Amino acid sequence: MPKLKTRKVISKRLKKTKTGKIKIKRAGQDHFNGRESSKTTRNKRRRKTISDTITRNINRAIA
Repeated sequence: MPKLKTRKVISKRLKKTKTGKIKIKRAGQDHFNGRESSKTTRNKRRRKTISDTITRNINRAIA
């Protein structure tokens, strides 16, 4: 069976770590941040790790 084409949209938005985990930027960090608490703003700066079940589907799309 031939290899699937890479889905460029997914590959640009996600980053794969050395251990195989997938990191993604948290949503809602572009504007309207003045009303949020400092804790929320700091947490949104960090990347979020995606669950293992979704990781399998993403790996198929990226590979």
